[in-house]
Amino acid sequence: MEDSSKTLKILYAVQGTGNGHLSRAMDVIPCLQKHGDVDILVSGIQGDLELPFKVKYKLKGLSFIFGKKGGVDLFKTILRANLPKLLRNIRKIPVEDYDLVINDFEPVTAWACYFREKLCISISHQGAVLNKAFPLPAESDRKGKLILKNYAPADYAYGFHFYEAGDDIFTPVIRGHVRNRDITNKGHYTVYLPSYDDDMLIKSLSDYPRVTWDVYSKHCKKKKTHQNITISPIDNEKFTASMAASAGVLCGAGFETPAEALFLGKKLMVIPMRNQYEQQLNAAALKKMGVPVLKSLKPKYLGKINDWLESNTIIPVNYPDRTQEIVDSIIAKHRPQ
Repeated sequence: MEDSSKTLKILYAVQGTGNGHLSRAMDVIPCLQKHGDVDILVSGIQGDLELPFKVKYKLKGLSFIFGKKGGVDLFKTILRANLPKLLRNIRKIPVEDYDLVINDFEPVTAWACYFREKLCISISHQGAVLNKAFPLPAESDRKGKLILKNYAPADYAYGFHFYEAGDDIFTPVIRGHVRNRDITNKGHYTVYLPSYDDDMLIKSLSDYPRVTWDVYSKHCKKKKTHQNITISPIDNEKFTASMAASAGVLCGAGFETPAEALFLGKKLMVIPMRNQYEQQLNAAALKKMGVPVLKSLKPKYLGKINDWLESNTIIPVNYPDRTQEIVDSIIAKHRPQ
């Protein structure tokens, strides 16, 4: 018999590259805390959000480094990896001290569990993207698929995607910060394309002088304006407010930002990052739903932006608040005997 009254000791490990994993963690952590004491581990160096919880372990991990021309910078990713330190961290993290290890695409704890034969449970978007229920991109990427499958191995995988599939893949976690927003349309377009630098964004978006572009940039340290384009440093509150008040959202083909834009009922266009197989998979799923996908900001593709601006097509979605229910069911399945 399992003891459902036992207070569990849980290690929740979160990928810190980008903001999507950290955004989801804000809602998942309180749900986990209802089941016991939760220690938080974050690894990665490309996130812009700070969790409003105590983080016990903060590691460099293995981060993908964003480039400035639309893709992941593989050279910088390898250069900054520091594999000896990564291996030391894998050896040091005391995964055996916990009743449950819950992982959101975080490699240090995933591999620590693998080497020590400790159960690892994945709750992530990556747990869904390779499922056969979802479409593949037009161009295959064996290397990208290999990385995605082995970056953070787990014994059990539960996933979030743009639509449900089977019993273990759920609709997105929409954080309360977004779910409880007042939704308006002030006419501007919100932009988040972290793999493009500011000069390239200005050059591309200047082709549409009648549009007000509200850009949030990883490469900008101080707010600046160029004609009809405003570029601001990443600020979670201001970015969310901008999306909720926008006419549409132009962003990368990550997961959380497109999901939030769809939830807010905004017109959406995505540009998947090069050298990032997960984003290619996301783009294929969004395209199946009717979301326009732009290959890049090269001039030959920019006519599609004009078509999107003139369109009034909004993709309807239903993303109910089920995070606590999902966490409860996963804990019930894997609670130690």
